[in-house]
Amino acid sequence: MKRKSKWLAGAVIIAAIAIAAAFMFEKVAVSAPAVALSEQGWRVNFSSVLQPGAVAEGDIYLTDAAGEAVETEMVLLKNRQTLEIPQLPPGEYKLHIKNSAVAGSFFKTLEKDEVAFTVQEKIQSVSGEEELKAYFEQLLALQKSNEGKDGMAERAGGTEESSDSSGGSAEGGDYSTTNKQVEGVDEADMVKTDGSYIYSISENRVVISDVRDPADLKVADELVFKKEWYPQQLFLSGDVLAVLGNRYVMQPADGIEEGIYPRDGMTTVSLYDVKDPASPVLIRDFGTEGYLNGARLADNVLYYVTNVYPDFWRMEEQDDAELRPLTYDSKDSGDMKAMEYSNLAILPGTMSGSYSIISSIDLSNPAENEVSTKGFLGGSEQLYMTKDHLYLTAAAYLPAEEDTQGEDVRIWLPQLANTAVFKFSLKGTDVQFLASGEVAGTLLNQFSMDEHNGYFRIVTTEGFSWNEDAPSKNHLFVLDAGMKQVGSVEDLAKGERIYSARFIGDKAYMVTFKETDPLFVIDVATPSAPKVLGELKIPGFSNYLHPLDENHLIGFGSDTKLEPVKDGEPRVVTGGMKISLFDISDFANPKEKDTEIIGGMGTYSPLQYDHKALFVHEAKNLYGFPVTMYKETGANAIEFEGEGAVVFSITSGGIEEKANLVEPSNMQYEDWEKSVQRLLYSGNTLFTVANGELKSFELETFEMKDQIGF
Repeated sequence: MKRKSKWLAGAVIIAAIAIAAAFMFEKVAVSAPAVALSEQGWRVNFSSVLQPGAVAEGDIYLTDAAGEAVETEMVLLKNRQTLEIPQLPPGEYKLHIKNSAVAGSFFKTLEKDEVAFTVQEKIQSVSGEEELKAYFEQLLALQKSNEGKDGMAERAGGTEESSDSSGGSAEGGDYSTTNKQVEGVDEADMVKTDGSYIYSISENRVVISDVRDPADLKVADELVFKKEWYPQQLFLSGDVLAVLGNRYVMQPADGIEEGIYPRDGMTTVSLYDVKDPASPVLIRDFGTEGYLNGARLADNVLYYVTNVYPDFWRMEEQDDAELRPLTYDSKDSGDMKAMEYSNLAILPGTMSGSYSIISSIDLSNPAENEVSTKGFLGGSEQLYMTKDHLYLTAAAYLPAEEDTQGEDVRIWLPQLANTAVFKFSLKGTDVQFLASGEVAGTLLNQFSMDEHNGYFRIVTTEGFSWNEDAPSKNHLFVLDAGMKQVGSVEDLAKGERIYSARFIGDKAYMVTFKETDPLFVIDVATPSAPKVLGELKIPGFSNYLHPLDENHLIGFGSDTKLEPVKDGEPRVVTGGMKISLFDISDFANPKEKDTEIIGGMGTYSPLQYDHKALFVHEAKNLYGFPVTMYKETGANAIEFEGEGAVVFSITSGGIEEKANLVEPSNMQYEDWEKSVQRLLYSGNTLFTVANGELKSFELETFEMKDQIGF
């Protein structure tokens, strides 16, 4: 009986140890790209910290295709979760990791102890179906092994132009152009004009308005699209109107049964001859599978980028699943076709299940010129372009630490990530991959990037501002032409995040925020040694920074105040919109020279998230934007006042309101049909464009001349 009791007690102890081990042992995730370039090196990320001497003690080592050990430099970065091999000759390699390489390895176990990868001299096209299928099979296995963790490391993921253009004055005519980031590089928008006609998107149509007589506005014609086709953006180049939109296509491709697994939407480009705007003629339409990331027009060449997410999970059920993106062109029968393997490549440093598709066409002869389309495995999020280079960024997610609490809180927590940057050369419609790099943290938008004198500059936020255990921090990195980091300013404004940024020549301006708005002035004249020159702390924050002149900067954003909380820290409350005029003549001591507060809590403008909503008339020093006004009626209570637009005169002397075109309303909410989306001018007339109407105003007195409904 005693023996039986002892046996049972021992079994209970063993079971208890096994159960405890199941909860105590942490699986360490390992993630790395399958392809790297020899000059740019290769890196692998771990979800847990490694031992400082892991490489020196042989706990991590490399072998070649023959299984022979490879002597090479391996660097454990300061976070001790990223291992980098700076340079390797082309070939097949395998990284071996012993469990003892992990700090605290007694309670941790590696998810895998080998990582295979390929090093190439330069980026190569996919050789064929077998290679592409192998790539997705590897990705599928990786995702399945990480299923439920939310911790997989997937990366979704001439003369240089300076980004100091206001983009507000006309190029070759007295009328508005789209507010753009880089001089000479137009950006797609929902409204375009040639000074005589205004082209605007309204639901599923493009309205062409004759504005030659501002006192007698007319609709010249409408381009109406089918229900499955939604216009999104426009370009106007001479007599060619380009309409970019999203179209859902149910037409099957070869080997795909109709009605089974619907494809992603197509980004479609329809080109129209608008020599006679009252009678536009469709020249041609073509499309690329995926959703529109961004589009630019430079030297009469249209470039656009789409993101495609192939359903590679179908490989488990369908042997011949099509993994290539689809395209079509009305010039070539208009049938859907899968892209050629020779036009597909795997971006180095990425392990992503999505494509970035870059398409381009010279609009000088839109009916006959070829559409160049290239696909790159490696998703993209932000887009920045000069006349010579295109940059795409993607999140480089870091492996998440295994939850030892027994509850997967990562269901709602976002994942830490770095930013991968891919650089392409542009020579007409010829787009070639050049180099890639990776920086710590994530970026806000396209204005977080800039190219100047051959160097690429980028600002990022690392971490999360709400995480008190590991507060966020902000960085500026400078990369050379080969995307190698040459300089940085790091760990700025801990506990805050970037709300806006702007590069102007050899200076960078960055706004961070948590309770106050620090405006940082950073000198990047010496790429290897950027430095903070000055800092200004004021209430509120700026969502968008716009250069006024060499000594002044305009910030558009929101006012804030600190509201007392009983038995707690004061909380930040956002008020009305705020315009700030910054004096940056003394870089070490930037000043807020003037401010303007518009409306109360709840007041907002598209300008706060879309720079193209800014109206600029440089000759008259006028700056305007659409606005929806709310007023405060009590403690945290607001009431809708009206919507329309406001126009200000902004000079080095200060800010002065010139026109308040907000129409008061008795309604409880704004009317989408009448909400102004854009302001523009032609000659001495200001126009406001809404989804359902167009209005004209005298530019000096701002008296309304006419209005029409769509």
